[in-house]
Amino acid sequence: MSAIAVLLMNSARADEGMWLLPLIEKLNIDKMHEMGFKLSAEDIYGINNSSIKDAVVIFGGGCTGELISDKGLILTNHHCGYGEIQALSTMEHNYLEDGFWAATLDDELPAPGLAVTFMKRMEEVTDKILEGVTDAMSFDDRNKKILENRTAIIKEAQEGNSYKISVYSFFEGNRYFMVVYEVFNDVRFVGAPPSSIGKFGYDTDNWMWPRHTGDFSMFRVYADANGKPAEYSPSNVPYKPAHHLPISLKGYEKEDFAMTIGYPGSTNRYLTSWGIEERTDIQNHALIKVRGAKQEIWSEAMNADEKIKLQYASKYARSSNYWKNSIGMNRGIAALNVLEKKRAIEKDFAERTKNNAEYADVLQKLANGYAKRAGSFHASIFLRETLWGGTEILQFSQNATELEKAIEAGVQQKIDEAVKALRETATQFFKDYSASTDQKVLAAMLRLYAGEVSTEYLPEVYANISKKYKNDYAKYASYVFAKSMFASENALNAFLAKPSLKKLQADPAFTAGKTILAKSKQLSEAGAAPMMEIATGNRLFLKGLMETHPEKVYYSDANFTMRASYGKVGNYEPRDAVVYEHFTTLKGVMEKEDADNFEFIVPAKLKELYATKNYGRYAANDGEIHVCFTSNNDITGGNSGSPVINARGELFGLAFDGNWEAMSGDIAFEPELQKCINVDIRYVLFIIDKYAGATNLINEMTIVE
Repeated sequence: MSAIAVLLMNSARADEGMWLLPLIEKLNIDKMHEMGFKLSAEDIYGINNSSIKDAVVIFGGGCTGELISDKGLILTNHHCGYGEIQALSTMEHNYLEDGFWAATLDDELPAPGLAVTFMKRMEEVTDKILEGVTDAMSFDDRNKKILENRTAIIKEAQEGNSYKISVYSFFEGNRYFMVVYEVFNDVRFVGAPPSSIGKFGYDTDNWMWPRHTGDFSMFRVYADANGKPAEYSPSNVPYKPAHHLPISLKGYEKEDFAMTIGYPGSTNRYLTSWGIEERTDIQNHALIKVRGAKQEIWSEAMNADEKIKLQYASKYARSSNYWKNSIGMNRGIAALNVLEKKRAIEKDFAERTKNNAEYADVLQKLANGYAKRAGSFHASIFLRETLWGGTEILQFSQNATELEKAIEAGVQQKIDEAVKALRETATQFFKDYSASTDQKVLAAMLRLYAGEVSTEYLPEVYANISKKYKNDYAKYASYVFAKSMFASENALNAFLAKPSLKKLQADPAFTAGKTILAKSKQLSEAGAAPMMEIATGNRLFLKGLMETHPEKVYYSDANFTMRASYGKVGNYEPRDAVVYEHFTTLKGVMEKEDADNFEFIVPAKLKELYATKNYGRYAANDGEIHVCFTSNNDITGGNSGSPVINARGELFGLAFDGNWEAMSGDIAFEPELQKCINVDIRYVLFIIDKYAGATNLINEMTIVE
């Protein structure tokens, strides 16, 4: 069987696919029923009646959560709530280290800036978006017309309501859907276990199986007296959702049906071989090299100082997650011959479309586009990872740009507004900032970027470093931190008390940051034309694929819109003679314990519960506490926190990770290897009840025994 035939056969498996909810009735429900699902498509996605989709939310800006009570109680991953927990923590009340449980509603902690978003409905608007669009149009004219149509659609949908309306591109711009959202901004922290449970295994176990992590946290969404979104107020009340998920204590067996519903962030399953090479050789290479170097500096500082450890806990976790993901993805792409499979698809495409003028030069356009932008894209990614996203002071300094404009304009009201905004930003920034650590990072990032790119891609600041400091990056970084007001909250506040244009424009961090932004803009402009070729090529390539393989059921790449995936609970075999069982137990936590390694410390209370077998009603049929389990659901980043739902529509797990052996899955789903790692809902309830004693939370849930 040819490689293309094998790939198409595998892609039809039920466990692959991130499916749009309005299309489940047409595309998926029959197969789901064959696999054991007991409900209807309307029970998943209903417009005129409550349905499962009403219990699933966007949590913050990049995760999924689910409602588990009629009082707005939200369950999500610990790593999704990590940033909020860290922000609410202090040295005196370290909720990351100690955990937190609100005994009453009054004890719940407001989480400023955190929002949860409900999807109200989704509808296809392809015909409206593409009205007036022709094949003869240039890339810019096509986009201009699409934007015009999109604006009109959103304006019409927003009339008479306060909903947030978005229109998303699907299938590389071949189809479009409008999504109607309702956003709630009063969200409060309810509870989380200590990180010794919620992040047990930390980086060592990240993306790995067997797993023993209680990766969950709890929040609550509040509304006004009418159940509508409102800014934080003590008078707000817990939100009553249209649907909340009942929780099953019945557990699972191998081959049991499992469905996830959530917000997968981004996949590139239709990416061509040239795009894959760019991803591995440029983008992933940059993440691996830069973040690895930065994390070494951070880690050293965090190990030496408890305050810095708390300040940088969330930053380190965010950086490390996709650093390790990039390593695994490159490894998986090579080990699983992904490029060879993609080239087989491209060869098949060329053969099938050789007599079709619309697709005659699609592959060549793609090859040309990627080749043309290679240099600027490489520099752009490294600039982002090193000088913009690597060191903190340069990016932070650019928050003063509005103040600079206001002073230049000489409008006092604008100056006052800019000063106020910068003060507020600074308060948050300096709470979690170590200047001494960032100084070391700046020197390392300047050196790394200069060593990675040709001189044409260096920002202007490098000329100054070469002339005055003889390319001694440590010496230059020392100068910046000695002289810049952005290295010290006191110095910045003193400046803001009497802002001066001359002083601002002489500040070394501010001026260096401006040159970096200027270079970033230049690189973006250099890559614009090739990007148009690539975008056009991708759209036509996928359109041609769908036309030449009408027998295949296609799903769109993830784009952080609500999707369902379905599969089964089960073991997997990552390598020859290696078989992993589909669940782990509390015994494994104890086996991994290492009192000398913070990643594997086990709390004394948990050890006591294990020793006495004080499991309550949360033990499985084998008498053990099951901690995590694997299923073959198709997930990616953004799905973190997604509910794992059984055949009866009940919550029995919480998705939180993928597996190391299939890190290439965002580009090519591997049906024999791809696994979704989930925390068992019984372990979640066991920790809430027996470990934390937070029975008030247990009592408001709908539990099915």
